[in-house]
Amino acid sequence: MIKAESALDRLKVGNHRFVEGNLNREILPSIARRSMLVGSQQPFAIILGCSDSRVPAEIVFDQGLGDLFVIRVAGNIIAPSGIGSVEYAAEQFGCRLVVVLGHTQCGAVIATLDQLRRAEEARSKNLRSIVGRIRPSIECLLDSDLKDEPEALLEASVRANIRASVSQLREGSDILKQMVDDQELLIVGAEYSLQTGVVEFFSQAP
Repeated sequence: MIKAESALDRLKVGNHRFVEGNLNREILPSIARRSMLVGSQQPFAIILGCSDSRVPAEIVFDQGLGDLFVIRVAGNIIAPSGIGSVEYAAEQFGCRLVVVLGHTQCGAVIATLDQLRRAEEARSKNLRSIVGRIRPSIECLLDSDLKDEPEALLEASVRANIRASVSQLREGSDILKQMVDDQELLIVGAEYSLQTGVVEFFSQAP
């Protein structure tokens, strides 16, 4: 079992390799590695990330088969299935680190901002399940000084959504909350830059 701080360091080092283009060739998929994982797995971190095709966690952190337990959903939103998946991995595999991985120019956040600017009757019913989960964390920003600065508004909204997801994981599950309180689990937020490839980890504070 890898401690949370060590797991976090491992992700940071892997992301640095990715940014530098100096990928670890030893972790490339192989028949031997695949065979080794048939009977069991021991991921060292849980990543709850966005479904965006440009942000595959294993590549961004330069990790191999069996290293990460990855949950992906548009906008890295927190739903009961996501919470259950995190609980499962934390209890079943002993993962001590959870990273909520958002990214710049998040389409789900952009879509939410767009929907909130529309009249109620013009909003998409199909987007409601995503918009409804992102809305509480960013709606207040539309009434702030950022409302007339689209780029700054989007940047602040992406980060507010990531932090909200971290908070929901910490507070939305008695199991995870107890593990956090007992210092058996660390839940942090992070933002991937589509432009630079760098993952910036947020403060560990709620």
